[in-house]
Amino acid sequence: MVAKTRITISLDEDQADRIRLHAERAGLDVSAYLVHAATRQMAETEAIEDQFAGVDGTIAAAEAAAAGIPPEAAAPLDALTEQERREVESALDLVYGPDRPGARSGEAA
Repeated sequence: MVAKTRITISLDEDQADRIRLHAERAGLDVSAYLVHAATRQMAETEAIEDQFAGVDGTIAAAEAAAAGIPPEAAAPLDALTEQERREVESALDLVYGPDRPGARSGEAA
């Protein structure tokens, strides 16, 4: 027989009632229902992490490479053409949103 470990959780009464109802509808006791739900969530999370592991690695490598670029290597804003400035603003808007501090209003591409 496999040894069992007890985990105690605290939740609102309405959440407990909903869990009991769902467990009953699934034909499971509350413990089995919660174990099933947690196991399913863990498998889903692990699958997503596995799917994005390559992207995460690429991002980490890009961030590491960018960290090695000295600040003076970046072109000063006045060295950019107006079109290049609009493209930079547009890209920053996509990442940070158009209401970010320092955004040039009305000038995104």
